[in-house]
Amino acid sequence: MLVNIHMKKNILLVDDDLDLSKSVVNYLSSEGFNVVFKSTAQQALQVLQDEHFDLIITDVVMPNLDGYDLIKLLRLDSSFSCIPIIFLTAKGMTHDRVKGYNLGCNAYLVKPFSPLELLSIVRNLLKNFDLMIKTNLVNQDFSYTKQQDFVLTRKELEVFQLVYQGLMNKEIAAKLQLSLRTVEKYVSRLFLKTNTKNRTQLVKFAAVNNFLKNRANDGIRTRE
Repeated sequence: MLVNIHMKKNILLVDDDLDLSKSVVNYLSSEGFNVVFKSTAQQALQVLQDEHFDLIITDVVMPNLDGYDLIKLLRLDSSFSCIPIIFLTAKGMTHDRVKGYNLGCNAYLVKPFSPLELLSIVRNLLKNFDLMIKTNLVNQDFSYTKQQDFVLTRKELEVFQLVYQGLMNKEIAAKLQLSLRTVEKYVSRLFLKTNTKNRTQLVKFAAVNNFLKNRANDGIRTRE
């Protein structure tokens, strides 16, 4: 029997200002969020392929790919087209904000900013996004709307539950006392069985079908 899951939200912070980023990471972590920091858009795109994030906070002015480039790429990918994005930047002119909103950012916070205001925006966006998922308005282009009858091993189900909670592969490996490579194999199997391509889609699949919050065998057949 699986109990209701209280997910720890994962936030990706992208900024080349190391001092500011450290402060933001420490502050949001103290408020109960799991925050991953990357200093370039390229690094952000790479980690997004491997890990699930509920929200992205990104600077605009960065070397090579900037924040505008990053959001353009994310909004073109159906896996990330709905993820909330906050621009955190010194570019505060009206035309800068308009450009950000036109590209699909959800909030625009100009440096210097109040940590309390950032926290309020983060919580509000996550709350609204969760509501969208619950009402099945997110990812309407998914090939699935109802869960299919498929078989998961007990260990796959355990991994699935921890992925849904927002744990990274390394954290899952430590919690279940498995090697990182073994966890990666389990996650790959889950992608295959649920017809998903990445952790973001996998988590949304579970949220849309609402089965991990109920019985382990409610709609999912398990075997040892």
